[in-house]
Amino acid sequence: MADTSDQKFRKYHPYQDLYNVPAQRLYNLSTSPEFLFHEEAAHQRRSWGENLQYYTGTGYLSGAILGGAKGSVDGIRAAEAGDSLKLRVNRVLNSGGQTGRKFGNNLGVLGLMFAGIESALIQWRDTDDLVNTALAGLTTGAIYRAARGPRSAAIAGAIGGIAAAAAVAGKQAVKRYVPI
Repeated sequence: MADTSDQKFRKYHPYQDLYNVPAQRLYNLSTSPEFLFHEEAAHQRRSWGENLQYYTGTGYLSGAILGGAKGSVDGIRAAEAGDSLKLRVNRVLNSGGQTGRKFGNNLGVLGLMFAGIESALIQWRDTDDLVNTALAGLTTGAIYRAARGPRSAAIAGAIGGIAAAAAVAGKQAVKRYVPI
């Protein structure tokens, strides 16, 4: 008798039609970027706000990781013979956190300055090329070390300009010679 009552009523199953749908049709999303105007599609770069977030966040994160590693190594080296394990772990964690925070803040500020200066140069020169990046690196280095005197600012500016130009040249070389 139980069989006849089950045949009269079909149980509701809200997901019954989803089992036979292929994933390609279920998530049929466009792979190309969406732009309001066709002129925007011609530019292959991030906006100034995205650049600001990218360079600042990347600088802070990489500085925090590198500084944390350096601080942890310093904490391990500073261990004394009579220290307990708890004291040694505490020293390593404190040293890593303090140095990581310092390095992260410094590199985050450098990224913030670089992104702002590069975006201003792109807007001012109305072109996006290697010269903007090199000038932004030079200016960032010079401003960052300006308080230590003109000689230090000039050296830091030269290092910043060369590093920024080398990064762009390396990126172009990877695009050209590394198959994807």
